[in-house]
Amino acid sequence: MCGIAGICHINRPDGVSLNTIKSMIGVLCHRGPDEAGIYLDDRVGLGHARLSIIDLSSGVQPIHNEDKSLWIVYNGEVFNYVELRRALEQKGHRFYTTSDTEVVLHLYEEQGPDCLTQLNGQFAIAIWDAKKKELFLARDRVGIRPLYYTMVNDTLIFGSEIKSIFMNECVRREIDPIAMDQIFTFWTTLTPRTVFKDIYELPPGHYLKTSNGKTTFKKYWDIPLHPRSEQSDLAPQEICGHIRELLQDAVRIRLRADVPVGCYLSGGLDSSGITALVVRNFNNDVRTFGIRFEQDEFDEGEHQNQMVSFLGTNHTEIQATNDKIGASLPDCLWHCEKPVLRTAPIPLFLLSDVVHRSGYKVVLTGEGADEVFGGYNIFREAKVRRFWARYPESQSRAGLLGQLYPYIFGNPRLKRTLQSFFARGLDKTDDPIYSHLIRWENTSRLKTFFSAEIANATGSYCGYEQIRQSLPKAYEQADNLAKAQYLEMSIFLSNYLLSSQGDRVAMAHSLEIRLPYLDPRVIDFMGRVPAKWKIMGLKEKHILKESFRGILPDEITARSKHPYRAPIKQSLLNEKTAEYTREALSEKSLEKAGLFDAGKVTRLLRKLETLDSPSEIDNMALVGILSSQLVHNQFIEDFPAGRGCSASLSLLVDRRSEALRSAN
Repeated sequence: MCGIAGICHINRPDGVSLNTIKSMIGVLCHRGPDEAGIYLDDRVGLGHARLSIIDLSSGVQPIHNEDKSLWIVYNGEVFNYVELRRALEQKGHRFYTTSDTEVVLHLYEEQGPDCLTQLNGQFAIAIWDAKKKELFLARDRVGIRPLYYTMVNDTLIFGSEIKSIFMNECVRREIDPIAMDQIFTFWTTLTPRTVFKDIYELPPGHYLKTSNGKTTFKKYWDIPLHPRSEQSDLAPQEICGHIRELLQDAVRIRLRADVPVGCYLSGGLDSSGITALVVRNFNNDVRTFGIRFEQDEFDEGEHQNQMVSFLGTNHTEIQATNDKIGASLPDCLWHCEKPVLRTAPIPLFLLSDVVHRSGYKVVLTGEGADEVFGGYNIFREAKVRRFWARYPESQSRAGLLGQLYPYIFGNPRLKRTLQSFFARGLDKTDDPIYSHLIRWENTSRLKTFFSAEIANATGSYCGYEQIRQSLPKAYEQADNLAKAQYLEMSIFLSNYLLSSQGDRVAMAHSLEIRLPYLDPRVIDFMGRVPAKWKIMGLKEKHILKESFRGILPDEITARSKHPYRAPIKQSLLNEKTAEYTREALSEKSLEKAGLFDAGKVTRLLRKLETLDSPSEIDNMALVGILSSQLVHNQFIEDFPAGRGCSASLSLLVDRRSEALRSAN
């Protein structure tokens, strides 16, 4: 895995500064500490910071085709590159490396943008056609790898991370109020928007092309949505058989690497299943890594130990103490580049450091299973609420929530509160975002902390309506669970789970994550499976659990989902972190940033100091406001604050004319 960056003058030759490109990849050195390379001509500059995983000796980028008319810098892995290369060689293409990067370039040479449909992988691509003067940028289907861009005076500037773009002095740094509104509603921005004004994220499943002075965008893939008439009529046993075959092959090709590959192992169904497939079929001495917490409510140590014993793996665990979580928030945010409403990214940030120091560059993880197979409570909540809405006075139907939250239903007062919460908007079942609206509306209460300046700047903007208007035509004919899965995958998965809890915290320590559950073949197949088999009654991930029966212990397949969370107040307001928290949330700091109402934040802090167990909304307010303040400080006030490193080039291709070379 790597970091890419570049500058392209769309309308005319204008030269590119070598030092600018070096600074852009220098600030990405955590993504690619092994090698660096640059291509320059009078219109474009491409930079690459390499984390060598495949073809360690000759895979330095940029890479070119036979006549050096096409040049590529590439962040990612295409796992079916071996098969694709064979087909290309039969067509006469000649290769000078054994890397998957060169395969992507020749496939593009052969098929143009259509090549993207053949790539089974996770990638952000930049290809420069020196003859046609065309720049091609593309991102993988679900957004596992990031790619950002901005336009300044007919110049396109792009990078794997926003900080790389900010290394250009012509790019202004400013918080976007609409983005703040989105984050404090949906937990994340809605692509292409980022938290920074005029900095955009290329959406998953899209490509961008600049040609003849024009920039065009195209969606080449979308999350599958099928009407009931197109869904599979296979029996559950047959579905499970197909899933076992698909997952085994998804794991097989994701083990392709010239370095050792480890596994994350939490003790939950998803990571346990992937690790079991590795141990049973490919590597019975795999190295595994897991997280432990101080408080029992967050910790899965018992089940983690059970799986380590069952599989016999060489396991390393870290203790994500409250002190470590709180102290690491600023460093974690430097890599996430956006405010967060949870501390959950931080233990993964800490874990990736341990994996890196253990000598590993690659791990398989279980992300994506809940979205693809129907594992989240939000899916089951929507199912209960739709059933309840038919007879809203029914106490027995309301009582079904107890199957989702039995630990709450044991307390009569909390039971009434929970039922009252889920009764809101019960009759709005025709709303296309029904499954998520009640949760989003609850999160949006946090916006009462916004300063008058931010509130006024958002005006009449409505994020809910933006989502409704963006839904594809196929959405209307899909079943209710598929609709909920689409919302979860297109918003939360791509822009939070795979970003703040995925690529960004892993690559902070030069670690590549690979996600078998997000193999496009698995996604496409499960897109045709009827909802009744994904969630049977109220039992989540029925197909996945049945697929792993006999492969995992019954105690693991029978477990209810344990949501991955991390402590918030205990981490951010303990003796070791309270000082920096209070400094960032002081009246002076708040008024300087201009994002939040200082009086309301002060009252929140006083409230939190008196409560042993704050509400979910108060916890989210604390981390959301604090992380926003820290992001503002790091990227608006103090950027670049000495971050990054000097890029020592392994490859420099300088095709600039003498006049523009001397001018830049």
